[in-house]
Amino acid sequence: MTHRRHSAYHGIPRWVTGMAAVGALLVLLPIVAMVGRVNWPQFIPLVTSESSLTALGLSLRTAAASTLLCVLFGVPLALVLARGDFPGQRLLRSFVLLPLVLPPVVGGIALLYAFGRQGLLGRTLEVAGIQIAFSTTAVVLAQTFVALPFLVVSLEGALRSAGSRYEAIAATLGARPGTVLRRVTLPLVLPGLAAGAVLSFARSLGEFGATLTFAGSLQGVTRTLPLEIYLQRETDADAAVALSLLLVVVAVIVVGLAYRGPAPAGSATRTSDSGTPERVA
Repeated sequence: MTHRRHSAYHGIPRWVTGMAAVGALLVLLPIVAMVGRVNWPQFIPLVTSESSLTALGLSLRTAAASTLLCVLFGVPLALVLARGDFPGQRLLRSFVLLPLVLPPVVGGIALLYAFGRQGLLGRTLEVAGIQIAFSTTAVVLAQTFVALPFLVVSLEGALRSAGSRYEAIAATLGARPGTVLRRVTLPLVLPGLAAGAVLSFARSLGEFGATLTFAGSLQGVTRTLPLEIYLQRETDADAAVALSLLLVVVAVIVVGLAYRGPAPAGSATRTSDSGTPERVA
């Protein structure tokens, strides 16, 4: 039996390619310029100094913790926004996605007035002996605040693309909502969830403004790698450039893990005589 080979469409106008090249240069040119300013003979000593390693370790730990919080709260939020239907849903989405467009320093001020010593919840927490502002916990909260929308956007998009057909079938067969969520919904959108989590980690790793405003810059406690770069810029430009390149490399790796390439062009799925889906080259 002969099967037709499907080819992908690649008809992109030349002017679009030219504009894309200019856009790519806007991103790549500053990175290339920074690479050219790196003091390569001293690169390893600069990025392995005690203060640099302390800041990097703190960034990795807090970014991992904030990513867990993003998953913990972002998955329910995305499910409610994608599957729910209630008054104020659009308003809720607007507030959840607000940190995407809000200046980070404004987010830091908002967190300070919420969890600071004189904040909305800070006074109660202070009486209980819990101080959040200017602590490592404040770093995690600041990172979660700015990174949560990335997971919600990715997962909500995946949920809408997947549709609710299979979930409805499972519910019709008698599966409870929790079972449908665990056995049908999450496996369907797992790639979107993974991409959102990776992007949240990358955003947390690069967070600066909200962290500085809400958590301060205490070495070993709240001074993450972006804050260390900012301080080094004033005293040691070579160290700042070396650490900046390190952060760029980590970010590129993380984002590369989030965005996998599409299926090879020309591949298609056909159905065999027995009804089993098969992939043809």
